[in-house]
Amino acid sequence: MLWIRANFPAGISLTKSADLAAAIRTLVRQSPEVKSVTSQTGRNDDGTDPYGPNRNEFFVALTPYDTWTRGRKKADLVEELSNRLRREIPGGFFSFTQPIIDNVTEAVTGSPADLAIIITGSDLGVLRRLGAQTLAVLREVPGAADTGIEQEEDQAQLRIRVDRQVVARYGINVRDVQDVIELAIGGRTVSTFFDGERRFAITVRYLPEARTDPSAIGSILVTTRDGGRVPLSQLADIGVVSGASIIGRRENRRQISVRTNIRGRDQGGFVLDAQKRLARAITLPEGYRVDWGGQFENLARARRRLAFILPVTILVIFGLLFFTFGSATYAGLVLLNVPFSLVGGIVALYLRGINLSVSAAVGFISLFGVAVMSGVLVVSEINRRRADRRAPARDAVIGGALAQMRPVLMMIVVAMLGMVPAALATGVGSDVQRPLATVVVGGLLSTLVLTLVALPALYWMIECRSKESRR
Repeated sequence: MLWIRANFPAGISLTKSADLAAAIRTLVRQSPEVKSVTSQTGRNDDGTDPYGPNRNEFFVALTPYDTWTRGRKKADLVEELSNRLRREIPGGFFSFTQPIIDNVTEAVTGSPADLAIIITGSDLGVLRRLGAQTLAVLREVPGAADTGIEQEEDQAQLRIRVDRQVVARYGINVRDVQDVIELAIGGRTVSTFFDGERRFAITVRYLPEARTDPSAIGSILVTTRDGGRVPLSQLADIGVVSGASIIGRRENRRQISVRTNIRGRDQGGFVLDAQKRLARAITLPEGYRVDWGGQFENLARARRRLAFILPVTILVIFGLLFFTFGSATYAGLVLLNVPFSLVGGIVALYLRGINLSVSAAVGFISLFGVAVMSGVLVVSEINRRRADRRAPARDAVIGGALAQMRPVLMMIVVAMLGMVPAALATGVGSDVQRPLATVVVGGLLSTLVLTLVALPALYWMIECRSKESRR
């Protein structure tokens, strides 16, 4: 599945936007991997997306992956659709994501993009200028895609400013003037029509020719208390001005968001690069602040939690090993299997071109348990041979490693083979499965080799040094 957002300049008519949406549907269907396309123009029926007619959303259903051309990936399809839409429909802003993550991320962080640079301050003009500067810098960062400003530019608006002193001279309440404006331009419900069990509101307002331009609106008559009628142009200043179409707020401060998706780079490296470039190019006025949000905000939150969980996990494992062996030396020796497994997991991610993510970090945590268990088997067997048979350390190390080769091999290979399908998956949910399974498969492979080779060698080296120190 794919979820495409298309933004056009503010002020576009609903008819024109619907025509562009039909053209986009036709362009997207040209790809053989696309099964169907459904679009929505403007706000939805339940009002949860308060957008104007210049925004369109497209749900793209894809054919099964096993029917795609060999070697074809979803990233290739997204790149193809992005280039095609920008070439055929200039002036539009297109963003590619997934349906669920789009809604969840927008509700939690305020932006569905991978990264949102949120600038907060008091003046909308200054915010717009800073947003334009940030957008220019962000487009130059390698890996930036679907870059744009979240809020549309200013658009023409009809402004009617009631002159309270003039209204008071005529003996008219400001509320009476507002009621006339509401009735003439916006419409007002005056009655209800019943059709069996169905009920419809009857709304009245002026004809289009009486409310389409400022001069016609100025001719609207307002009734005074003595029955006279005064044109609205004598009671209020009527004109067309440019104003913000959307005013976003964050923590009770006005904001503007510059968003971008990230392709071909990890989010952490991209953000670090972008932060350095923005620090060199832009100086924020006093009272203005930059926050980094979007999906990166979720990544930063997960990173903080992992920075606490990982050390705690290793400390807990070390404590359990210490109680098992009664020796900090042997506990630390077994714990060396953790970096053994890290080596394989990192190499596997590099070879497959997968960036480090929360899913991969969870894979490392689950990998630590299997790696430590394999080390416990080898070290426990070596200790048992030395204690029971009083064998020399060298013979105990070799014999213990050989004796535990089969159990370690069975434990690691079975766990590794169970993760291979997930590591090669391309279906629904594979974006989360692949990093985790890749880490586990690569880490178990390096653990298998290093546990049976490097761990016994390290044991032997530690015993030799302890003998020399006793002498």
